[in-house]
Amino acid sequence: MNRIALITGANKGIGFEIARQLGQRGATVMVGARNPKKGVEAAGRLKDESIDARFVLLDVTNEGTIATAAREVEELFGKLDVLVNNAGIQIDSGLKPSEVPLDELRRTYETNVFGPVAVTQAFLPLLKKSQAGRIVNVSTGLGSLAQNRDPNYEFFAVKHLAYNSSKTALNAITVQFAHELKDTPIKVNAADPGYTATDFNNYKGAGTVEQGATIVVRLATLEKGGPTGGFFNEAGPLPW
Repeated sequence: MNRIALITGANKGIGFEIARQLGQRGATVMVGARNPKKGVEAAGRLKDESIDARFVLLDVTNEGTIATAAREVEELFGKLDVLVNNAGIQIDSGLKPSEVPLDELRRTYETNVFGPVAVTQAFLPLLKKSQAGRIVNVSTGLGSLAQNRDPNYEFFAVKHLAYNSSKTALNAITVQFAHELKDTPIKVNAADPGYTATDFNNYKGAGTVEQGATIVVRLATLEKGGPTGGFFNEAGPLPW
């Protein structure tokens, strides 16, 4: 049976490209999106490329849609092979940490932290039915504590309290799930796609979505002997 992959936030940007690249490798891709119109359109574009793509309504901040999506995947396929927690937001106002409104922090964590945990917990029973389950959490180098402290880091000056710290938390969550699942076939890793040109950053990024998706797809298709509990970009391991 073909591998089944679910990507959250897959109607555009890196998420869409991840879905495309996994589909090109023969996977059936579930295009997770909170906007039905955009999700259906994205799945249709992939189908036009002869990819087996299907839209699934999934808002990572809405537990009802998460539960319904999990039931839908179970009814259709009885398992899940790949989960890519890609959906994320960056709404930082550019204020100093001491000035960031708590609501801004809460909203960011709802999507970037609590969302991936809720989705992973809901789909874990289906991932356990896979012979080679893979979970990839889409993070960022800005979530690395080591890089944030390094004045030689290319983005050392980029200090977004909500976004950076939410991705640091996602990295920690990656380690926790990897430890829990270390004696199973499931591998859990975090990926840094790099500074990619998408509407997320008003297309200011230097990399393409094709480049950004590469490390995510690599981790989503790891062989049996591949790593788990790690943080990687296209060049290799990153410091936590």
